[in-house]
Amino acid sequence: MLFKRKALALAAWLVLCGGALQAQDGKMELSVEKIMRDPKWIGISPSNIFWSEDGKKIYFNWNPEGNRKDSLYSVSADGKNIRKVSAQERRSLPSPFGRYNRAENKKVYEKSGDIFLLDIKSGKAQQVTNTSERESSPSFSHDEKKIAYLKDSNLYTWNIANGQVAQLTDFKKGVKPAEGEPKDPQRVWLREQQKELLQIVREREADKEAAKKQQKADTPKRPKEIYTSNKSVDNIVLSPDEQFITYRLVNRPKNARIAIVPDFVTSSGYTEDINTRTKVGDAQATYEFFVYDTRRDTTFAVTMKDIAGIYEQPAYLQTQAAKDGSDKAGAEKAAKQEMRSTTIFGPFWSDNGKNAVVVARSNDNKDRWILKLNPATGALTLLDRQRDEAWINGPGISYGAGDIGWMPDNENVWFHSEESGYSHLYTVNVNSGKKKALTSGKFEVSNVRMSDDKKHWYFIANKVHPGEQHFYRMPLQGGEMVQLTTMTGAHEVELSPDEKKLAVRYSYSNKPWELFVMDNKKGAKPRQVTESLTKEFKSYNWREPEVISFKASDGVDVYARLYKPKNAVANGPAVIFVHGAGYLQNAHKWWSNYFREYMFHNFLADNGYTVLDIDYRGSAGYGRDVRTGIYQFMGGKDLSDHVDGAKLLVDKYNVDPKRIGIYGGSYGGFITLMAMFTQPDVFAAGAALRSVTDWAHYNHGYTSNILNTPYTDSLAYAKSSPIYYAEGLKGALLMCHGMVDTNVHFQDIVRLSQRLIELGKDNWELAVYPVEDHGFVEPASWTDEYKRIYKLFEQNLKK
Repeated sequence: MLFKRKALALAAWLVLCGGALQAQDGKMELSVEKIMRDPKWIGISPSNIFWSEDGKKIYFNWNPEGNRKDSLYSVSADGKNIRKVSAQERRSLPSPFGRYNRAENKKVYEKSGDIFLLDIKSGKAQQVTNTSERESSPSFSHDEKKIAYLKDSNLYTWNIANGQVAQLTDFKKGVKPAEGEPKDPQRVWLREQQKELLQIVREREADKEAAKKQQKADTPKRPKEIYTSNKSVDNIVLSPDEQFITYRLVNRPKNARIAIVPDFVTSSGYTEDINTRTKVGDAQATYEFFVYDTRRDTTFAVTMKDIAGIYEQPAYLQTQAAKDGSDKAGAEKAAKQEMRSTTIFGPFWSDNGKNAVVVARSNDNKDRWILKLNPATGALTLLDRQRDEAWINGPGISYGAGDIGWMPDNENVWFHSEESGYSHLYTVNVNSGKKKALTSGKFEVSNVRMSDDKKHWYFIANKVHPGEQHFYRMPLQGGEMVQLTTMTGAHEVELSPDEKKLAVRYSYSNKPWELFVMDNKKGAKPRQVTESLTKEFKSYNWREPEVISFKASDGVDVYARLYKPKNAVANGPAVIFVHGAGYLQNAHKWWSNYFREYMFHNFLADNGYTVLDIDYRGSAGYGRDVRTGIYQFMGGKDLSDHVDGAKLLVDKYNVDPKRIGIYGGSYGGFITLMAMFTQPDVFAAGAALRSVTDWAHYNHGYTSNILNTPYTDSLAYAKSSPIYYAEGLKGALLMCHGMVDTNVHFQDIVRLSQRLIELGKDNWELAVYPVEDHGFVEPASWTDEYKRIYKLFEQNLKK
């Protein structure tokens, strides 16, 4: 009897710690230790795929042997003759990135800080520069007789025919020195008296002036010295006729305070400080846009002062002014007098060199303008304005200029916009201002490129299903979208140089990424090139999580991944997983970036848990309204989506409402905290990993778009930050955090811990990881963290 009790205790301990014995049928049985090993045990998928310049080979990084690092491999265009590339061949390869001439028989690129010119037919590369300094951003001049490049924040050209180098800009730090002696009235009088009284003085002064004029005449023309004070220079662009050089001056605030993260486990034995970032609302860099007219030898600023919307303050500020009881008309008038800060990107020149457009974004990120630029005068003409009272973003739009280019007629510009509620492809005529939508529907378009013959578009779209990504071809002026890929899942596609073949990186829900080759035509059959998975990984029958949708309490469709136990019991336990990043998608049909969590969910299902993985409000892939559903209230609709998911589990999947847990990392950790603090009767246990606990302590770029700034919108921060709700904790809470997290600082979790201590809470614990940043690296850390998570659920969700 004693032996039996010891055996049962040992078995319970193995389960509790994530341990497991080999299944009797020879198939692998999962355990936390197995899942969280170095990912090489799964097999390393191919990545960084690119074609050789002649289109005969496909290159990619791969590691089928499980070495410490990936190696470069190649395969012929027909998917045969796969081999490892030698170190000598790899070093001789041109960079896959670069710029082509119009005929696409030459390419210029940077490699190891030097510039190279490649003749594609012969495969021979000519080294243009060979210096200890870095030269970058090479491109062909409009007449294709020179190569332009940057060095030390200045613009140079290299003449292809004779090798002559010319410096086109001369940006200098500091203030221009004063010329000559100070113009003191007394000294000026003395100088004039000397010249009036003494002939020798007059003659020598005349000789000096003549020598200066001769020296100036003999000196080759140099670019204008442009002093930038304490500002830095970026975004230097040469016009096709080489008359105009546009650039930005970046003013980085001196008073911005940088948060410090201490690193305790170091090779020196001393604690070392890591400089990270400012906190939201702190002073940020500002940008000024200039034109340098080389013929007139003058510079001038380009201003947005006459552009529609530049004085229109965000709606939340106008609302606050009205609530404060101030005179509305007076408040609006005062607001319109202050021009909003903007950043200008570009210009982007038409192929014929006659037209240029820039993209401007307000630094509060609520407006994006596409504008025609007259470089001779600096005048801007509005072509398109997209305003979003939340923030501008979406596929092809992002936080910079976004995807933009010229149509073959040199009069229409193509770009992305969320005007319809989904990111789609548009054109606008720079002369008439006429705008046209080329794609439409309740799906998103991304990764757009024009065919070399200028007759078609190629792009990725999730038209079939929000959780699928397929490759399409479409006529240049819009029309039928021809779906070229057919396998359910996601496709990352690289076109061959002649556009006859597709190199496709493909994956499915339970199948990691592999390389395929197929013809560029509808109905073509893809041929698998790589087989990356290990026998051990394939020995387990990995689930295909069902992608479902349900109605949220406000009627919106919410998508989720569902993992069901093989032998579900009545009133069983359930776990809800919350993906991180906020603007990210995980309820899809391809191999997840959260592959460890995917395997853990299989393990949980094996042990009787139903698992739900929700694409909550704020997730990518579903259009503007879902993306901005968290504006001014993180922990609002994004959390209620999880509460609605818990209700779905109870109503439809026979889950006990008292046995639901929740966990996630980063944004997922934040939602977990909000769930445990504000919905304590819904979630019995939660594991919050690397969590934001107070948004006022996160970075500016991400947070200010969603919550504005703490000073201007303090209510949004108070509503959205878990630290304000900590007194609501009832269930069991596990918090895990890396101590050298440079994204969500360890300070975040320390402050919340102190808050919980002061509130007298004792149903929580904090696990710290001394050598981990935001994304864990060490298998031992992953294992320890997930053994604790599993233990939390076993102890609090199992009867």
